[in-house]
Amino acid sequence: MKEAREKNDNIPFSFIEEVKRKNPLVHNITNIVVANDSANGLLAVGASPFMSSTIEELEEVVAIADVVVLNMGTLNDEQLDAMLIAGTKANQLNKPVVLDPVGAGATTYRKKAVLRLLEQVHPTLIRGNAGEIAALADEKWHAKGVDAGTGSGNVRLMAEKLATQQQTFVSVSGEIDTITDGTTSYYIKNGTSYFTKMTGAGCLNSCICGAFLAVDEKRSLESIVVGSTMYALAGELVANELSSLAVGSFRTLLLDKLSKLTSIEVLRKAMIEKERN
Repeated sequence: MKEAREKNDNIPFSFIEEVKRKNPLVHNITNIVVANDSANGLLAVGASPFMSSTIEELEEVVAIADVVVLNMGTLNDEQLDAMLIAGTKANQLNKPVVLDPVGAGATTYRKKAVLRLLEQVHPTLIRGNAGEIAALADEKWHAKGVDAGTGSGNVRLMAEKLATQQQTFVSVSGEIDTITDGTTSYYIKNGTSYFTKMTGAGCLNSCICGAFLAVDEKRSLESIVVGSTMYALAGELVANELSSLAVGSFRTLLLDKLSKLTSIEVLRKAMIEKERN
């Protein structure tokens, strides 16, 4: 454990308290399945959620927000237009944008939509599962709806390829989370399989990453690592407390754990590896 602590000493876990102190306003254009959990999860870590895709108010909302999170979960043409407006405005105001390309490889419509977004909006972070990242990196993968699906590609190489192509950060959730800027990569080995049984687990991860980017003036890769590690560890600790499969309890207790975790506990229990090309 001493070695793990030393490896993590340069990671700014103090951002966990910084989110609570600064209470960043996170503007979400998200899907109807996860809106409630995403909002409550943001409140649990100390951020303030704003859920709106109303085109008439988007520029005003983005102007007061600290970060914009775009989630394609229940995508339609009107929502895509809203994402283009919000993302473009955020870029103009130099505010971070998180793109969650839900189901990007599942249908032709979604693939075209996300490519259109990437043509007009520059995201600070693209966060998704392996199937979604593979679709954006033009790698072979068998997507299963909005789930990760299966494939034989190297997740790290896919993530690095996409990060380099788009000049952005990329985070891939899975048994081991991979977070990269194309040159430096972090691997988070905390987590639990319970996340795969909870609708919107990845979506909430994107929201939390957005909150941590919002309080990081440097918009560093490490702020995403902190948010992702906190989230993965919260799920792991809750799963360890459950004596048997209890998906509903996991969802509720996850919010409780997110509200209580401190930087000291996350530093002590984080399992993170770093690799540089």
